[in-house]
Amino acid sequence: MKNIFKYINKNQLLEKIKNKFRRKRKLDSFDIRMEKQSLERMQYGYICFNAAKLAKKLGHKRISVIEYGVAGGRGLLILEEYVSEIKKILGIEIDIYGFDSSKGLPKPVDYRDLPYHWKEGFFNMDENYLRSKLKFANLVIGDIELTSKTFFSKYKPAPIGAIIHDFDLYSSTKIALSMLKEDQKYFLPRVYCYFDDTIGGEIELFNDYTGERLAINEFNSSNDDIKLAIPYHLVAKGNVQWHHQIWICHFFKHQQYNTFIDKPDQQLTINSLPRWHF
Repeated sequence: MKNIFKYINKNQLLEKIKNKFRRKRKLDSFDIRMEKQSLERMQYGYICFNAAKLAKKLGHKRISVIEYGVAGGRGLLILEEYVSEIKKILGIEIDIYGFDSSKGLPKPVDYRDLPYHWKEGFFNMDENYLRSKLKFANLVIGDIELTSKTFFSKYKPAPIGAIIHDFDLYSSTKIALSMLKEDQKYFLPRVYCYFDDTIGGEIELFNDYTGERLAINEFNSSNDDIKLAIPYHLVAKGNVQWHHQIWICHFFKHQQYNTFIDKPDQQLTINSLPRWHF
């Protein structure tokens, strides 16, 4: 029995080493690395790739991706890499927008911002250095209270298909979510969202009454035609943490929400029916 466990552990270790090697050398194409779960940030790849697939089915040639909370900028650099590869596969242009104050976290307002876990000034940005590293991502610098009000008129973004929420605080996340109520021409009918701070551990103790989860619940309660919903098909695919951090924003009144995107012919033939049908 011990030998069996040694064999299993050895295989798991070898698989981890292989995945790390693939990430560094990028030996496989983007879609294969996604399938093998070997991307550095699987959640980023998943939401961008699926947003681009949806856009293509709906006839869009260009979409936008947003990251709320840039900090040092590693996420934006990864997004630039991923969307460049997605463009090669699907032919969809993807613009990137990163929102940040560049000064780190603001001071927590009250208990809903979890001041026992977050402190003012965490995750500050070296803006000049980051700009020197970015190739085409757009930095939207400033207080989200202000930039949320000017973003759409200033940038007129292509339809947003994927959003990464990493503002950490309830108060900032709530403002970011309010942007979903802008003119629906700025969004795909279903937007893939990743919320970074919704699971945590024994210190964070994220829950439905504080932080990002409270912002999500309040948004859903106050909006009838736009809802953030859990993609149960993804949650059912094994016990992977980031699967539980994905929400889909459904714009039920969007003019393309009911546009058919599945296989054109799903008729069951006699040959395709299982034997228990007879």
